[in-house]
Amino acid sequence: MTEPIILIPVAVVSLILSFLLGWVLNTKFGTKTIKSAEERAKIILEDAEKESKNIKREKLLEVKDEWLKKKQEFDNEVNQKRQKLQSYEKQLSTKEEGIDKKYEVINQKEKEIANKERSLADKKEHLERKQEELEKLIVEQNIRLEKTAALTAEEAKKMLMENMINKAKADASHQLKEIRDNAKVEAKKESQKIIIQAIQRTAVDHSVESTVSVVQIQNDEMKGRIIGREGRNIRAFEAATGVDVIVDDTPEAVILSAFDQFRREVARISLERLISDGRIHPARIEEIVAKVESELDEEILHDGENTLIQLGVHGIPADLIKHIGKMKYRSSYGQNLLQHSVEVAYLTGIMAGELGLDVQMAKKAGLLHDIGKTVDKSIEGPHALIGYDLAKKYNLHPIIVNAIGSHHEDIEMEHPISALVQSADAISGARPGARREPLESYVKRLENLENLAKSFEGVAKTYAIQAGREIRVVVEPDKVDDSFSDRLAVDIAQKIQEEMEYPGQIKVTVIREVRKIAYAK
Repeated sequence: MTEPIILIPVAVVSLILSFLLGWVLNTKFGTKTIKSAEERAKIILEDAEKESKNIKREKLLEVKDEWLKKKQEFDNEVNQKRQKLQSYEKQLSTKEEGIDKKYEVINQKEKEIANKERSLADKKEHLERKQEELEKLIVEQNIRLEKTAALTAEEAKKMLMENMINKAKADASHQLKEIRDNAKVEAKKESQKIIIQAIQRTAVDHSVESTVSVVQIQNDEMKGRIIGREGRNIRAFEAATGVDVIVDDTPEAVILSAFDQFRREVARISLERLISDGRIHPARIEEIVAKVESELDEEILHDGENTLIQLGVHGIPADLIKHIGKMKYRSSYGQNLLQHSVEVAYLTGIMAGELGLDVQMAKKAGLLHDIGKTVDKSIEGPHALIGYDLAKKYNLHPIIVNAIGSHHEDIEMEHPISALVQSADAISGARPGARREPLESYVKRLENLENLAKSFEGVAKTYAIQAGREIRVVVEPDKVDDSFSDRLAVDIAQKIQEEMEYPGQIKVTVIREVRKIAYAK
């Protein structure tokens, strides 16, 4: 019983000691923690203060930079305004000097005019006195003549009048001849001036049409499908379109050949649609070709309407508009007929405006001058007369009808617009590059050009370039010096101008090259 009693106090004492020990330890550690926290807080405050100073310094620097930038911009603006003011001051001073000079000139002219007026007044008085003296002398002379010739004043006057009339007739005939000659020269100059102005104001593209179209295909296997079994597809296509189909070794291409551009265009579009569709057989070919022809007929009408809008022309009958659209698929010596007709319309309108004629009527006449070429080929006769009959059929103005029929002088011209249409047609057809030149004559012209330049002494080689629009002449430097090179270029150009026929102009370039060679050993 004694042992448990002894253990209880011991346990109590141990618990008390443990509590005291824990309290002492906790107190020491808490003190240390507070101190360390205070130190950390102090460090944080110091760091924050340093950072705030740094931020303040950076902001001050930024504000200073911004201020300097604004100041520089302000200074630049002030300098620019100062320079403008200085320039304005210079201009004002210059104008003031000019005004002063003009004022002096005006004063001087006023003085001269006043002097001349006084001089004229003196001369007038002098002439009046002379006139009075002359009249007195004439009266005295007439009296003497009547006594001497035994003629009355009326008889002498009549004789004098007859002599004067005969002399006036002779002088008038002579002057009339001079006036006619001068009028011819001036008319020629003025017509050339008007034509040149019309050409300069008309800018058109050169056009050369071919007689073939190339249709691209994806692979050569498609050629077999185009030909068809035993050639039935290609025969059906040629029969429906009237176009020759050439299937040869040309890779991934089929050639369509025909002189009729409308048929060739129908064939091209039809073949492209058949290839994209994939169904190629005679029935499908006929269906596609008929559909494309119908679409192109509508497109022809739209082309005719667009052409009239482009030219600013109105009042053309609807059936003739379709003929105008057909011009797109016609050619004249390799020149597209619609482009040629539009060009002629512009040229005729410009020249008519210069001469004070009706520009609208001139444009219509120029546009329709070749309308006969769109009529069915079964109708025989010159295209000018065919167009003449077609224009009369649609009751066009007589001036337009006459211009169409007379532009190749098949009938007599009745109005100046007819002559303008003829001139514009010649200008458009003669324009360099407008119409195809045969290959043989083209090559021959280039050879003649080179041979002509080579005929001069001292010429070593000649080269015709840029389709004959430039000839380059290489001379021998030992025989031709620099001064003679200038003269040689002029002589060659003069000889070309005298002996050759060519479109446009030809540039002559003389090249003299001297080479000095040395060797370093």
